[in-house]
Amino acid sequence: MVGTPQSTALMTRTAEVPAATPGSGGPIPSRWPGAALLDRAEDINQRIAPTLLRLALAAVFVWFGALKLVGASPVHELIGATLPFVDADLSVPALGVVEVVLGLALAAGVFPRITLLVLCGHLTGTFLTFVTASELMWSANPLELTADGEFVVKNLVLITAALVLIGGYTRRARERRTA
Repeated sequence: MVGTPQSTALMTRTAEVPAATPGSGGPIPSRWPGAALLDRAEDINQRIAPTLLRLALAAVFVWFGALKLVGASPVHELIGATLPFVDADLSVPALGVVEVVLGLALAAGVFPRITLLVLCGHLTGTFLTFVTASELMWSANPLELTADGEFVVKNLVLITAALVLIGGYTRRARERRTA
C-alpha cells in the first residue's frame, strides 16, 4: 500500500492536561480556606529558614566564643577537665578564637560548606568529655546526665543543623553546575 495521508485532526487537537496530583509539581487545588495561607508560609519558610538557621548558629558560636575569650565562660573547668593535657588558660581562649572565627565565617557566608564541616568537627570533639571526664557527665545512674552532660549532648542538635545546611548548600552547588 502506498502511503496514505493521515488525518490532520490528530495533529491539531489540543492536549488534555491531567489534573495536578500530589508529587506532580503543580498546584493542588484545595477546598480548605487556609491552604493558600499555609502554602505562602511554606514558600517563605523554604526561602528564609536556611539563612536564619545559619545566622543562629553563627550567633551561638560568636557569643560562646566571646565568653571564652573574656574569661566569663561557664565551661572553663569542663574544658580543663576534657583536655587535662593542655593548660585551660590556653585551651579555653584558643577554643574561643576558633568559635568566634567560625561564627563570623558563618555569618558572612564565607565557604559555607567547609565552615560547617569544621564546625561539625569542633562540636564532635566536645564528646571527648565523655571519655576524659566521664565523672562530670553522668550521675550514679548512667542514664541520668549531669548539667554538663546535657550541655554536651545538646551539640547533637547543632551538628544536625550544620549537616542540614551542608546538604542544602551542596544541592544548590549541584544545581548551579548542571544549569
